[in-house]
Amino acid sequence: QVQLVESGGGWVQPGESLRLSCSVSGGSFFNFVSVVWYRQTPGNQREFVAKTPASSAADSKASDLGRFTVSENNAEKTAYLAMNNLQPADTGVYYCNVQVLTLRGVQSAWGSGIQVTVSS
Repeated sequence: QVQLVESGGGWVQPGESLRLSCSVSGGSFFNFVSVVWYRQTPGNQREFVAKTPASSAADSKASDLGRFTVSENNAEKTAYLAMNNLQPADTGVYYCNVQVLTLRGVQSAWGSGIQVTVSS
């Protein structure tokens, strides 16, 4: 069974950057099929942040927000969300959702979420 561990969150000041990690364990991992990041900001529903499509190699795609970039490293079994120029409105809990190819085929998993706080 594929499990995810998120890390890299914390507190930053406006304008600073963070990189979140989403590491895969279990499931005889071969490669990422897709990586999607979501977030839930205070008082709001969970929303889409950024994604990367299926790729056989590490592939970075800019998010619709333009400040967030998703990448994946199959050798490290880790996906990343690089966030630049963070603002207080970016405060929230960030979740990764991945599809990975394993010996049992494509499996999907969610991370448990990690807090990001942006304030001065």
